[in-house]
Amino acid sequence: MIKLWMAPAGLHIEPGQTKDADELARIHAKGFYRGWPSAEFASFLSERDTPVYVVCDAKRRIAGFALVRIAADEAELLTIAVDPKWRGKGLGLALMKAAFADLLMSPAKRMFLEVSEENTAAIKLYERLGFARISSRKGYYPKPDGSAATALVMATDLG
Repeated sequence: MIKLWMAPAGLHIEPGQTKDADELARIHAKGFYRGWPSAEFASFLSERDTPVYVVCDAKRRIAGFALVRIAADEAELLTIAVDPKWRGKGLGLALMKAAFADLLMSPAKRMFLEVSEENTAAIKLYERLGFARISSRKGYYPKPDGSAATALVMATDLG
């Protein structure tokens, strides 16, 4: 069975493949101060309990992705990133909706995530999707100037 979800701008969402590791690392590095190495993405892409959703065009040029970990009846959004040239087109929302749809077929009942309190666009997206703040982690995200941002821990029920 092939899993596909529709996305804005003529794109679609499909499961990530091991061969995507370099491209995911490149996109992630554009969105985060400390990007993850390609080898880490390759590891996630090969694990059954860490589904990766990529948003791409018909030639499979990747514009963004979401990476989730499933453990028992919980899911965690490990990271989500959209290439800067594709931001503002609803791809993050489409990726999250695809992940939610797919997670309905899993044992996960609740999803958690962490987001920098400074990332207002992401917070608005997560709140729109039903996530609520449940705690915070002071000094969690390192910043280029040597300081650290607080992470908000958010959660929502699935299904």
